[in-house]
Amino acid sequence: MSLKKYEDYYVEEVLPKDHFLFASESVGEGHPDKLCDQISDAVLDACLKEDPNAKVACESTAKGNKFMILGEITLSKPINYEEIVRNAVKAAGFVGKEKGLDYKDIDIRVVVERQAPEIANAVHVKKTEEEQGAGDQGLMFGYASNEWDKETLMPLTHYLAGRLCERLSEMRNSKELSWLRPDCKSQVTIEYKKEGGKVIPLRVHSILISAQHDPDVTVDILRREITEKVIKAVIPEKYLDERTSFLVNPSKSFVTGGPVADAGLTGRKIIVDTYGGWAPHGGGAFSGKDPSKVDRSAAYYCRYVAKSLVHAGLCDRVLVQVSYAIGMADPLSIYVDSYGTASGGRTDTDLLGIVTVSYTHLTLPTTPYV
Repeated sequence: MSLKKYEDYYVEEVLPKDHFLFASESVGEGHPDKLCDQISDAVLDACLKEDPNAKVACESTAKGNKFMILGEITLSKPINYEEIVRNAVKAAGFVGKEKGLDYKDIDIRVVVERQAPEIANAVHVKKTEEEQGAGDQGLMFGYASNEWDKETLMPLTHYLAGRLCERLSEMRNSKELSWLRPDCKSQVTIEYKKEGGKVIPLRVHSILISAQHDPDVTVDILRREITEKVIKAVIPEKYLDERTSFLVNPSKSFVTGGPVADAGLTGRKIIVDTYGGWAPHGGGAFSGKDPSKVDRSAAYYCRYVAKSLVHAGLCDRVLVQVSYAIGMADPLSIYVDSYGTASGGRTDTDLLGIVTVSYTHLTLPTTPYV
């Protein structure tokens, strides 16, 4: 049972047995948290360009026109942090006061120190590339599902929410919707059906978009243009019906956005960065971290493993978890859950065996897993 809004009141909406609603959100490059993610990654890119072995853990924060980058960075050559920050803010679309923020007029503070020697000694000093250990302890997840396609293997709610923000960016940068500003958010709710462990998307229940805009565009024009040129361009027609709700800028006015409206911080959109709520998250952000930080590299590899299992037809949907200890190259634990969708009479134990012998240096007793 769910609640559906009609104008100013809600009514109960009864769903058939084994049907459920699930929502995922996304944000655009001008969202304050995502802007900070991009700044942290821009710093990382610059460090790795100068020194491929750089050790980087860079956080960023922003409020108004004040930006700070902070963290631990060890590299062989200096880089121009202020130039990197300004270029990232410019690339996000904040190119002048008419867009709400001017990259040329921001105040930047840099608080960066070298990586602690104890961490370096535990992780990589006097170790070969294969011996290099995890940069810290933690747990990471990967997820894949063939619920709607055979290539992306991403949850449909998550994929569509991301595409809506991408489309808003495309319309803004092409000037087709010239009144758009960089900040935006989306949210897609889909009605699913469960069949055993599989989930099958049936229809889009509702689409929510909040897009920052210039003050001179009317709400009617904004809603009409975004519905026609963004929503209908992204959402496959087969998932839309007469009951689908389109909610475009429910606040009506959204002129002030980005870090002027809300403080931003690296790592606060970790669900947007992963699977839109369909899988757990270990809590560690991705942005601003070099590959020795397993928060990022192990999470990416878990996704690779999960996608490989589904793409190979070994299951329809799967969650993979690993855990690490600082300084250790191999995971402490590996967990695989196919939600009961493993094929060919296999069990999750069989899938775990395939993962262990295929993707780690660990060994298991000889077993015919495939």
